[in-house]
Amino acid sequence: MSNEKKMSLLAKIAIGFLIGIILGLTISELFKEVPFIVKYFIPTCDILGKVFLSCLRMLIVPLVFASLVVGAANIGDPKKLGRIGAKTMFLYVATTPIAIAIGLLLGNFIQPGLGMNIEGASGVAREGKPLLDVFLGIIPTNPIDSMVKADMLQIITFALFFGVAAIYAGEKGKRAAAAMDSIAEVMYSMTHIIMRFAPYGVFGLIAVTAYRYGPAILAPYAKVIFCVYAGCIIHAILVYTSIVVFYVKRSPIWFFKGIMNCLVTAFVTRSSSATLPVTIRDVRDNLGVSSELCSFTLPLGATINMDGTALYQGVCALFVAQAFNIPMTLDMQLGVILTATLASIGTAGVPGAGLIMLSMVLIGAGLPIEGIALLAGIDVVLDAARTCLNIMGDPCMTCAIARSEGEVLRGDPGDTRVWND
Repeated sequence: MSNEKKMSLLAKIAIGFLIGIILGLTISELFKEVPFIVKYFIPTCDILGKVFLSCLRMLIVPLVFASLVVGAANIGDPKKLGRIGAKTMFLYVATTPIAIAIGLLLGNFIQPGLGMNIEGASGVAREGKPLLDVFLGIIPTNPIDSMVKADMLQIITFALFFGVAAIYAGEKGKRAAAAMDSIAEVMYSMTHIIMRFAPYGVFGLIAVTAYRYGPAILAPYAKVIFCVYAGCIIHAILVYTSIVVFYVKRSPIWFFKGIMNCLVTAFVTRSSSATLPVTIRDVRDNLGVSSELCSFTLPLGATINMDGTALYQGVCALFVAQAFNIPMTLDMQLGVILTATLASIGTAGVPGAGLIMLSMVLIGAGLPIEGIALLAGIDVVLDAARTCLNIMGDPCMTCAIARSEGEVLRGDPGDTRVWND
């Protein structure tokens, strides 16, 4: 048996991105008039990219619907969850719009996509709706029609209602939830299959883009990376550190030292699910939260608390709009906050899920889905930061809930436990 390590999917996507952009720029500068390239090579790359985009579009509706139904159903009986469940859901969901707003503010200030001047995408921005109409419009009058039209806000709303209703329906509801769980697993498997094609699709998309628009597409990438990393740092200081200091009544050094293992694991693995066992150990052993509370809040957080992903979606939505010269009104940006908040709840822990959820946000905002090709190649760099922020929020909120429930944390006055360091 070979002991050689297999190259990761993200590495393959990054290689496809780099080869595509180098080849596209080279052709654009040196071989743009060669008949073979113009007639055969570039059209072939274009087909590769379009097939990949079509496959992504095929996944979005069933994947989001099934994942959200299962997520809502697995929360359990709302009456049984009681006080702790309400606190957990509120804290996890309340911080997400703040993260998106930070991303949008940085995107408006730094304008990472400005100057790319990409035109001709198969999508245009919709007219901005009043915010009240956006909220009223999230309830579907015909869920099937919403799915046909890929109206993501309405699909998400119906999926959440369906999942909660499955809880109240008893045994028959459990069977419906189990069926949705099976569908979700099939969709995850399909995602794996399609993402094997991602390096070739990304290569085709970025090669055609670089060929058409030349070196002007390069400069904004540094701005995108800066926006996402700066946003993650700002959110960690503004939100998480403030909660630790003013509510948990502990030092940020105590908090970050206690969760350093899971933060490093998150940054390296770029997987909330893979990091969960390390997170539970850190919060229980280093921060002193009870096992009972950790076992409830942390797995739930790994599923629905995606502040880093949400912040990334806010930055990237503005990046795509600016790259394609599509103005985004305030109402449209508020719509992005709402869509990305709900989307973050359904972000699955599978390769490619971040791009799929981003494509959903782009569709919801009326922006060209082709924009994900501009970001796929640097997604590995962005993913490390956003996963780290995703994970950071779970221990923070768990400590806040533990404090509200009167638990004694590690190092508190009255902590008589013997700790084995």
